[in-house]
Amino acid sequence: MKPLLEKVMPPEGASWAWLDRQLDDAIPFQWHHHPEFELTLTLNSVGQRFIGDHIGDYDDGDLVLIGPNLPHTWASRDKRDPAAPHVARVMWFHPDWAEGLTKLLAELRPVADLLARAQRGLKFSNAASDAVRPLIDALFARPPADRLSLLIDILRRLAEDGAATPLASSAAVPHHSADRTRIDRVLDVIHTHYMEPLSIDALADIAALSPSGLHRMFVRHMRSPVSVYITRLRLGEACALLSGTERPIAHVASDVGYESLANFNRQFKAAKRMTPRQYRQKFAVGRR
Repeated sequence: MKPLLEKVMPPEGASWAWLDRQLDDAIPFQWHHHPEFELTLTLNSVGQRFIGDHIGDYDDGDLVLIGPNLPHTWASRDKRDPAAPHVARVMWFHPDWAEGLTKLLAELRPVADLLARAQRGLKFSNAASDAVRPLIDALFARPPADRLSLLIDILRRLAEDGAATPLASSAAVPHHSADRTRIDRVLDVIHTHYMEPLSIDALADIAALSPSGLHRMFVRHMRSPVSVYITRLRLGEACALLSGTERPIAHVASDVGYESLANFNRQFKAAKRMTPRQYRQKFAVGRR
């Protein structure tokens, strides 16, 4: 199991870090957090992103800014071009770095507002993503010494995106607390095994708490009981399978952990206000 806290190390002579990640097989689920802001452009990849308590689909050109210590991961399902790799172009910078720039330079005050909104995670509009994509491409092609001004320009332009949408709820924004490690351990297991039977007793053991203690902690941090959170994960994955594959609905239900198709249909309709079949049809219409 990967460490929950990811250490981001800027290269020698740089004040921030970057990575041009290319994966042939898949972008794996790796639930993690770090003290840095993270700006990620995902290319040639289709799947789901998990940011705090947000679960959503992503596609080629997805551009997201994530606040410090907000747990997150991407999990790919497919590639647009099967012959090319999944690509994640990632830029990390520390809050102190950003605060120093935005306090020193009046021209960057809009960037300070952008970073405040990014505490919950921000998905930028397609128009904004398309506009800054050449700058991000150029950033990764330039020598390290030339990249700083490009990053600042990218953030300045993204601050103008009035259509950027927050992802996680305000309740999911992390706060420093003694049980942050406990909740991270539980979330890591849930996100890795949510399609399998998960008992409250087993999760409580992982958190070193009683079942009632786990319930109180989970509701305090995630604003929902464990069972509701797991249901949201299962239905989120079901939405991805319904919208992105032709897999029979009964098989989708089984894939995400439902032994009863009737129970799956009932919970899906209660959450989405439509049946799985209607959801698939609606998505297909939207793709035409």
